[in-house]
Amino acid sequence: MTKNERTMNACDFDAGLRAKIESLLLPDVQTPGQYIGGEPGSVVKPAGAVRGRFCFAFPDLYTIGMSNYALQLLYAIINRRDDWVCERVFCPQPDMEGILRRNHLPLYSLETFTPLDRFDVLGFTMQYELCSTNVLTMLDLGRIPIRGDERTMTHPLVIAGGPAVFNPEPMARFIDLFVVGDGEEALPQICDAWLELRQSGANRNEALFALARRFPYVYVPRFYHAEMTTAGRLGRPRPTESGVSETIRRAVVADINAYPMPTNPVLPLIESVQDRISVEIMRGCPGGCRFCQSGPIKRPIRIRPVESIVTAARDACLATGVRDVSLLSLSSSDYPDFDALMARLRETLTPLGISITVPSLRVNHQLSGVTQALTTERSSGLTIAPEAALDAMRQRINKQVTNDDLLEGCRSAFENGFSRVKMYFMCGLPGETTADIDGIISLSQDIAFLGKSILKRFPAIVASVSNFIPKPQTPFQRDGMQRREYFSETHRRLREAKHVRAVQVKYHGLETSLAEAMIARGDRRMGEVIETAWRNGARLDAWREHFRPDLWHTACETAGVDLDAIVHSPYDTTEELPWEHISIKILEPL
Repeated sequence: MTKNERTMNACDFDAGLRAKIESLLLPDVQTPGQYIGGEPGSVVKPAGAVRGRFCFAFPDLYTIGMSNYALQLLYAIINRRDDWVCERVFCPQPDMEGILRRNHLPLYSLETFTPLDRFDVLGFTMQYELCSTNVLTMLDLGRIPIRGDERTMTHPLVIAGGPAVFNPEPMARFIDLFVVGDGEEALPQICDAWLELRQSGANRNEALFALARRFPYVYVPRFYHAEMTTAGRLGRPRPTESGVSETIRRAVVADINAYPMPTNPVLPLIESVQDRISVEIMRGCPGGCRFCQSGPIKRPIRIRPVESIVTAARDACLATGVRDVSLLSLSSSDYPDFDALMARLRETLTPLGISITVPSLRVNHQLSGVTQALTTERSSGLTIAPEAALDAMRQRINKQVTNDDLLEGCRSAFENGFSRVKMYFMCGLPGETTADIDGIISLSQDIAFLGKSILKRFPAIVASVSNFIPKPQTPFQRDGMQRREYFSETHRRLREAKHVRAVQVKYHGLETSLAEAMIARGDRRMGEVIETAWRNGARLDAWREHFRPDLWHTACETAGVDLDAIVHSPYDTTEELPWEHISIKILEPL
């Protein structure tokens, strides 16, 4: 980054909008620091110095988005270029949305207070299905038509990537094109191509058609159509125009080391969900858990060298003053040189007063050794994901761990000063029995008593139980989700079985899980449901205090969508899936 890029000149801002925002929001909105920009590490390039402007749109609150590694990585990649700039925008809270609407002001980027409709490309990262209505809020506040077919070449190209786009159909009416897979190489290619097509004089339909034909990882919904199946669901979308691919294959960056990790990340002005330096050590996962979507969509495994990880962690901490490093991967303890990595990190970071957190630990024979290597505060506890409580169920879901491994790992954790263990479980897995449910409590209480025998007092044990959703692109994708009554009974059984005060059982909200499943497993008709719910007031659905299930029930009735068919009914092996045109097979090279 050059000195000019760091300097925020008045001419770089929409000064009039900024003045209005600052005069309105400071006294009247909750946590105004999330709307004013100016964070350390943010990039503002001089007006007119770039030919393309990209805005990274995170469809959730600032406190969530600023902890997202993809945002920091792609922000750094785009801003390293001389000819493009990347700015940021997050979904506002309802009080801020109200201020913008009452005063007829647009949603804007944090770097330069530029209204969203003035960017060349607006890119959403879809990390979670329940952020879908937030996309509509941001488009509408940004003065961009929420439906793609109402936009012209005067509007930004609206794109989306992330894990939720591996079934893009529910958001098809709102997004111009979906980028399937890794974004490091795909995003700059699309941005450059869009500017070229704009300059060529092509209209929006022609430009999108050219992008759909040029890039095999790009899905443009307007050029596809799905027919209704005999089961009352839309089947696989197929091209309506010649020249676009029947199957969209994901982009895969073969060498993630070609894209350095950000060493001067943007630091939030307010407390965020994770106030640490995240350092990606590995992409992909060697496990083959049948319930997991992240594993299949992130393959193959790609490793960062030990020294590049250590250097990035040290440099980021020295540049920012942050003194906590979190190792980022789907299963950090599966990193091939994990012991060597931990030794080098301790050797380099500990003298600087920097602690190390490993949040994604595999529950296997390595766990007992890993707990000895961690330098994070012991009071933060150990977080692991056994997923099921009985070995037989873990074998069924291909989770290659045993209770012996788990107990031995927890023993080591207690012996090394940990006094809190958080475990993630699921209920509603295919083939589940009451013994599997009862086992969650039994295992949790066994660990509590194990801790007491070592610590001479009960440790805090938290069993977090989620409601299983058969996600697209997983081996369970053709299964239906268990019904409401099943989960209600399961939650009751868990509550009544617990008798050790030190064990706390938490459940994911049932209505929230059902709404998530509806969008995750839905076809293109879900677009009408999402839009209707949003127009009726659905906002920030991932947040318990904002989520209103009645709006979603009403929207489904209005749209005539059969939720039982979408969420709970299994797919026959011969029936087409709404997301079958999206392939997780590796596309090489880009």
